[in-house]
Amino acid sequence: MALVDMAPATLRRAELHASVGDPVLDTMNFLNEITHRYPRAVSFAPGRPYDGFFDVEEIFRHIRRYLDHLEERGASPAEIRDALFQYGPTGGQIRELVTRSLREDEDIDVPPEAVVVTVGCQEAILLTLRALLAGPRDTLMVSSPCYVGITGAARLLGAEPTPVAEGPDGFRSADLEAAVAAEKARGRRPRAFYVVPDHSNPSGSTMPLPERHALLDLARREDFLILEDSPYRLVSPGRQLPTLKSLDRDRRVVHLGSYSKTLFPGARVGFAVADQVVVDDDGGQGLLADELIKIKSMVTVNTSPLSQAAVAGMLLAADGRTSELNTETSAYYGEAMRAILKRLDECFPEPERSTLGVRWNEPDGGFFLTLDVPFPADNAALVRSAEDHGVIWTPMSYFYPRGGGEHSLRLSVSYLTQADITEGTARLARFITAEAARAR
Repeated sequence: MALVDMAPATLRRAELHASVGDPVLDTMNFLNEITHRYPRAVSFAPGRPYDGFFDVEEIFRHIRRYLDHLEERGASPAEIRDALFQYGPTGGQIRELVTRSLREDEDIDVPPEAVVVTVGCQEAILLTLRALLAGPRDTLMVSSPCYVGITGAARLLGAEPTPVAEGPDGFRSADLEAAVAAEKARGRRPRAFYVVPDHSNPSGSTMPLPERHALLDLARREDFLILEDSPYRLVSPGRQLPTLKSLDRDRRVVHLGSYSKTLFPGARVGFAVADQVVVDDDGGQGLLADELIKIKSMVTVNTSPLSQAAVAGMLLAADGRTSELNTETSAYYGEAMRAILKRLDECFPEPERSTLGVRWNEPDGGFFLTLDVPFPADNAALVRSAEDHGVIWTPMSYFYPRGGGEHSLRLSVSYLTQADITEGTARLARFITAEAARAR
């Protein structure tokens, strides 16, 4: 019997979903490639927690604490075994502990059934968008520049976010009101507005309290939901402004949370607080969280019970007050932010700063700040920065859904030591000075 040569299957990218060719999906891969190609460069790119706070042995103590908690509540040995080894409920098995933590830390008072425990905040984003964006008329609005995860998730679902540009001082509800009116004039339905109100990624801006109230009023008047993503609050020094959800009296806010920045990045445990009432055609009522759970059952089935156990043990250790577990970390990140701002002042004193056309903002918390430069801060410039000057950053253009930020870069201080910040800022200054001369 003759063997027939069979050609391997070949797929055409043009025949795949359009989102796989979206440049947004390539941004993190490109940064990772640059980081691996130049391992000796100081990198201001990763928005990840500092490794020095992690202790491997603590993981076992966290899990043991949670298992003891289950036993104290009367769980049998078989139930305790299942809590670690079996799939567990799709909505999460630590919802009570999450809601307790939200009350203690953020003054967010919701029942456990309003919470869905997710695989990081990114899944919470995806589930929420899938539930809310019902058809082509539905519009997702985003504060721009914005976290690439919201842009990428929307495009995976076939939706194009409508950006609402931040001003020099951050978000203004008046700009969102104009965008809502424009969308309605086009025959579209503004469905939700995504924002990181505290120490945002990427700009580092924080929404003032009057704007928070104005945004909630606007959402009520114009009938849309607010997707609040605020992972940097409890790792920032000082007293924080109230969350939008804690100010929410009309269930307009879906609060998207994560323990990646505050407790345990590798656990990949996040959550959505979705207490909005959903009414079916027969008059029956439930919560938006119930709908998210249905979607999750077809996406990830459930969130890792082992990860939930580790996070639960950490929450139990602090009686639900995540803020207490982050006293040291928030102080560390605050010092890191002050250090880079001080070094930038030293490296770019006036009048040299104005002559070069270099400007930066001064966040009082979070991981990020932005720096304006007098040349295109694109991928080619990033390669030159890494290769010739040993410093890596993130182009701000990555964070604008429809163009922008071409002359700005994002700096993250979360992953670096004080020595790294000192040396990295000096290298960055040499790069900027060289590029400015090159552009003239």
